[in-house]
Amino acid sequence: MSTTTRHLAEWKAKGERFTLLTAYDYSLAKLVAEAEVPVILVGDSLGQVMLGYSSTLPVTMDDMVRHTAAVARGAPGCLIVADMPFLSYQVSVEEAIRNAGRLIKAGGAHSVKLEGGEDMAEVIAALVRADIAVMGHVGLTPQAVHQLGGYRTQAVDSAGQEKLLADAQAVEKAGAFAVVLEKVPATVAAQVTKTLRIPTIGCGAGPYCDGQVLVTHDILGLFGDYKPSFVKQYAQLGKAAVDAMAAFRQEVKNGVFPEKEGK
Repeated sequence: MSTTTRHLAEWKAKGERFTLLTAYDYSLAKLVAEAEVPVILVGDSLGQVMLGYSSTLPVTMDDMVRHTAAVARGAPGCLIVADMPFLSYQVSVEEAIRNAGRLIKAGGAHSVKLEGGEDMAEVIAALVRADIAVMGHVGLTPQAVHQLGGYRTQAVDSAGQEKLLADAQAVEKAGAFAVVLEKVPATVAAQVTKTLRIPTIGCGAGPYCDGQVLVTHDILGLFGDYKPSFVKQYAQLGKAAVDAMAAFRQEVKNGVFPEKEGK
């Protein structure tokens, strides 16, 4: 059975925790689906992980549509959430609807995710009116990294905590089906989770959210440029891959591979 946005609400009501992982291509999406992870986020983190940028800001709509379509082909039973890249929804409501529609129609996504709280409530509401499911994202918003002064923990004082709750409530009121809380204190995330009716998804926000999301390349040890402090690595596939490729190189050099005919 395919996962839907309604399932997330049902899991919250039952107190069941759920997981999201990122994927950016067909092969990895198939593996995530095989692991029975119900929700795949095609994150604009592909800018760093797949394209080698220093931030998510250079990622384009064409990038997101292409990678989302590959993921959708690889994991048809998962709920596919596609990030809206920088400046694809901030310029105008009309442009936001048009770009989100591309991710649904051409990319095969089931929903989109965009960053921002009260300031993006009008855009979220317009997308929902256009029958586009929306996941919100508050707290640390990577597309505003320069405005925030870096990838710093948010909501660390009373003013920040009030703003975080107001942003999350605005996202909920606008019609989003879930909201990501990134890099905020666990106690603050717990309060937001208790207050909202929609599911919260933690990303460096402690154990009390309804769901958790991480970058797949981080948990597999496939991306070594930067490791967030809240990430747990469950494997070291990057090292295993380097060892395998070095073994292949050595066998070719020594005439071991390919084997002689008949063997």
